[in-house]
Parts: sequence; structure tokens; C-alpha cells
Amino acid sequence: MTGGPPARDVDEVLALYDEFAGHRYDETVSQLDHGLQCAALARRDGAPDALVVAALLHDVGHLLHLRDGGRGPVPEDLHHEDRGADYLAGVFGPEVTEPVRLHVRAKRYLVAVEPELLDRLSPASVSSLERQGGPLRGSELDDFRAERAHADAVALRRWDDAGKVEDLTVPPFEDYADLLRSRVRP
Repeated sequence: MTGGPPARDVDEVLALYDEFAGHRYDETVSQLDHGLQCAALARRDGAPDALVVAALLHDVGHLLHLRDGGRGPVPEDLHHEDRGADYLAGVFGPEVTEPVRLHVRAKRYLVAVEPELLDRLSPASVSSLERQGGPLRGSELDDFRAERAHADAVALRRWDDAGKVEDLTVPPFEDYADLLRSRVRP
């Protein structure tokens, strides 16, 4: 599956979320609620603005799948992290896109170095972990640690795992519009 063209501007990203983020995909919360919870957790933890944006938008690859006629989770890995990062690269710099690109590898890394984390993952996340290759092994661990944005991706992944609470009240998506516009790459 081709990733499609990168986003042209923030308004396109906002429109994508407006149209498709209400979908639950494979979790008990909608994509919108999940992204908002992740962004709220990032803000709570004092993350830099770019990482808050990455937390908010990290699963945009799932929305692109829906936009292109997909119906939710499929039995194969769609590499939503790469597709999402490539899409966002039309608007944002690597301080936003690289944690997005690495958030799946960060899950695989964390499960490898903290095996007890597997017991705390949602059922959907456990299922996708298998499709995504399972825990990192051997040189994959070193390769991940060598990535410039690995620490940001690990932080994002922790918010990702925590941001799946039903009926949690967090600031609305509109509260992030100015932040998104402020992070547009020159």
C-alpha cells in the first residue's frame, strides 16, 4: 500500500481528524480520544511542544488507512507509523515526525527491556505487537537506541499505552490548533 502524498498544511491534518478520528479502530476509545489523552499526558509531563504534537498525531497513519477505504484493523502490519510520519513530514519537522515513526519500535523495545510491560498492554496492542515483529532482539535493540529520537519515542510510547481510558475528560482537539500551527516547519 502506498503512503500517499504528504499533508499540504495544518488545515488538511485538522480536516482528516475531523472526518475520521471518531473511529475506534482497534481500541475501546476513539482515535480522537486516544490522541487527546496522549497529548494531555505529554503536557502533564512537561514535554516540549513538538513532542506534544507528536503525541496528539502519532496514530494518524490509522486515519489515512480509513480515509483510503480501510475498515479498521487488518491481519497484516500496515506500518501506520511510517505512513503517518511521511504524511506529517509535509507540515512538520523531524522533532514531530521521528517520534511518530519510531513509536511502534519503541513498544517493541520496551517489551524487550521491560518484559512485565506486556501484561499491561491493551489486548489490541498485544495483538498488533505480534504483527509488528514482537519484542526487539539482539542488534535491533542497539539500532533503536542509536536513533536520535529514541528517547522521545519511548516517552510517546508510554503515553500511548496510558492513553486508552474510556470517558476521560481532557482538553478538546480545538485547543491544539494553535500549537499545531506553531510547529509547522519553515
